[in-house]
Amino acid sequence: MQIDADELLPFSRKSTALLLDIDGTLLDFAPTPREVWVDPDLLTTLKSLYAGLDGAVAFVSGRSISDIDLIFSPLQLPAVGGHGAEFRPDITAGDAAHPPPLPSLIKREFAMISKIGRGVLIEDKGYALALHYRLAPDKGPAVIEAVEKIRELIPPEAVEVMHGKFVVEIKPAATNKASGVHAMMREPAFKGRKPIFIGDDITDQTVFPIISDYHGQCFSVGHRMAGTDGCFDDPTAVRAWLARAAESLELVTEA
Repeated sequence: MQIDADELLPFSRKSTALLLDIDGTLLDFAPTPREVWVDPDLLTTLKSLYAGLDGAVAFVSGRSISDIDLIFSPLQLPAVGGHGAEFRPDITAGDAAHPPPLPSLIKREFAMISKIGRGVLIEDKGYALALHYRLAPDKGPAVIEAVEKIRELIPPEAVEVMHGKFVVEIKPAATNKASGVHAMMREPAFKGRKPIFIGDDITDQTVFPIISDYHGQCFSVGHRMAGTDGCFDDPTAVRAWLARAAESLELVTEA
């Protein structure tokens, strides 16, 4: 049975938590990761939700936390970054926890794939390497094939390859968004709350099954994905719903 997200409004100030993917969920995709745009109204909405839920709002993203902070500046929120490789549960506690960097030799091997042609871009996250082909979608199959050939030469426990929308990411194994969410839900601001998670991509599929462990709900964006309770049409619909949620919280607080 599909849940209408508006049925969850107004949020309970003391028992709701929000966990939000970024690209394709909160923000519309751009030709390159650096070209995304954050509407000032979204910053206002997120700030209101963070205050209204007593800090129980977090980003869950494949982006690094430093990158998240840059694109949402001056707003900072708790965050799971790098598909679980980075973790910042408290914005007052200083820098996020960072994993060891991906070995340079492995990075160089995968970086050579960018030579496939124009439009294949490298993003070095330190602990991970992303190969974007949004500007050259026709080269996607060649990128994926080249990644798989290199991975066959590397011990399976060394790296994990993650496929997203027009991107392949190579990162250390054993961390993912689900492990990050589990860690976040143990933190004081989130513990005992019912999370609402929204994501749009293959990398979010590790999170959908675990949300029920916390008696929460999860929603996909663009199309209904397996294990979700409902679906938003696009990031515009997500932003509009979050604005309604913030407004309803303010009305409850005033009452």
